[in-house]
Amino acid sequence: MPKKTAREKLAVKKDIKKVVMDKAWAGMQPGDKMLVATPQIVDAYIRGIPHGKTETIPEMRDALAAAEACSGTCPMSTAIFVRMVAEAALEDIADGKPVSEVSPFWRMITSKDKMAMKLNVDPAWIDEQRALEAS
Repeated sequence: MPKKTAREKLAVKKDIKKVVMDKAWAGMQPGDKMLVATPQIVDAYIRGIPHGKTETIPEMRDALAAAEACSGTCPMSTAIFVRMVAEAALEDIADGKPVSEVSPFWRMITSKDKMAMKLNVDPAWIDEQRALEAS
């Protein structure tokens, strides 16, 4: 079976989950509600970051949790979804789509992030995109 592309993974529809914590984890306490977002929600959030602005993954997790009346958002699944969004954007760019039409993951990932080293792009490219938008 051929490996799914990031775009294919991003297209899989999932439902959000709200998990009541039974033990302390990721800054949440037993009884707190943790949001498990979806790749589509993370993609939409990143696409909503205005041109020239940046945001961190923890800031996004806090905003998503607040929007769903949860105490926090799962850091592991969120990181997976951010990487999925970035990889799908890079696939689109490799296939000729203009940078202006892909999800602007560089507004959330810096060249210094561990995740940047795992992407199929020179981390300096991320800095270039940030610099282009900052001017």
